[in-house]
Amino acid sequence: MIADHVPWFPHTHDERESVLRELREILASPHFCNSKRYPALLKFIVETTVEGKSYLLKERTLGIEVFDRSPTYDTNSDTVVRYTAGEVRKRLQLYYLEHPSHSGIRIALPAGSYVPEFHTETDRHDEDGDFLGSEDPQPRDALHRDSASVPDSLLANGSQSSARTVNEEQHAVSAIPSPAKGRIKPLAWLIAAAVLAAVAIVAGVNWNSRAVRSQSAVEDFWMPLVHDNHTVLLCTGSVVFAKNEFSGVITAGKDIDYPFVSMQIASSIAQISGTLSHFGVTTQLLSSASTPLTDLREHSITLLGGYNNDWTMRLLQPLRFHFTQEPVESIVDSFNPQVHWQRDHSLPYSSADDYALLARFRDPTIDGWVVVVAGLGRNGTEAASQFAVSPHYMQLLQNRLGSDIANQNLEVVLKVKVIDGKTGAPSILAVRTW
Repeated sequence: MIADHVPWFPHTHDERESVLRELREILASPHFCNSKRYPALLKFIVETTVEGKSYLLKERTLGIEVFDRSPTYDTNSDTVVRYTAGEVRKRLQLYYLEHPSHSGIRIALPAGSYVPEFHTETDRHDEDGDFLGSEDPQPRDALHRDSASVPDSLLANGSQSSARTVNEEQHAVSAIPSPAKGRIKPLAWLIAAAVLAAVAIVAGVNWNSRAVRSQSAVEDFWMPLVHDNHTVLLCTGSVVFAKNEFSGVITAGKDIDYPFVSMQIASSIAQISGTLSHFGVTTQLLSSASTPLTDLREHSITLLGGYNNDWTMRLLQPLRFHFTQEPVESIVDSFNPQVHWQRDHSLPYSSADDYALLARFRDPTIDGWVVVVAGLGRNGTEAASQFAVSPHYMQLLQNRLGSDIANQNLEVVLKVKVIDGKTGAPSILAVRTW
């Protein structure tokens, strides 16, 4: 089959039903079925276009109708429509690489547009009725994905590698001579067809795997903050020495002139600010003790530290998993009051395993996204930050949830090994999404 590159529009009832059947098959595929945001956008734009109302498909309209934004929301700072459209475009390409259309209809989303295009495919035969073969055209933007979808720094290697793959495929195809009609035996035709098929399969698999890797679980986790505001506030707890305490420190109050943070918290600040910088986001470091609510409102924030951070304690309090100080410092499960996690006070602080909370949620108090990276102690905070920026650990979380972590509020309880004061690897104990 040779695809017709001229967009086609369904005019009859049967043609419209054919497009909607194709849409349903796409939405049921793994590229869409595990998400809420991407199928919602694709379904809306396809159904609206089929109804002849494509003139409605503007960024602000989509933000209001699909993503429940207010009519006056700022499309410059809230790029949910652009980001999601880029993901939908990419996932459509991946879908057709793996699932050639059986209906003869292909749905595409051109770069720079929110109006989908429909294409039909027709068989071509030579004048003697011999089948010449099939060709699955590369989508127009397969190698130039929407810049709003993935940061340029993540695209560079994948795009260059994809281009090399396509060039290699084209070279392999050109190496097979185009024989004069009737001079090649059927066996030769079969060999040539097998070579072409193998090259196409390898190129498709390579491109698919690179595209999937470019959108990592780490990026999915941080994208709500990245796309919500240009600056993310890093609000950290601070301490002062207190030898009579189990941890050796106590929370610094507003009256302390020179509070400090531990090496573990400093490591957390570096890891998270570095990750956000990689995504093109600037950060501003604040001390929780001296930061009022008015400074946090309408911003996306990352809270570092547990008991030494008043904002961590306050904003986590309504959630299922949160910190408590009574009867001892621990992480509790409000759904199961008998469940709690605490450090072993019979061991030295430097040898007692730690526990931590990693959370991401939209908070009505500040009207913005909140990420909490906090341990019962400083080792737990460091381990939670390592978890939040690690492709390996974030992929384990996504696999455990079995769904796209970009579209959910979530809480994760972690256990952390501590040996001689050094932070070990975190492991997942409990997860909640909503």
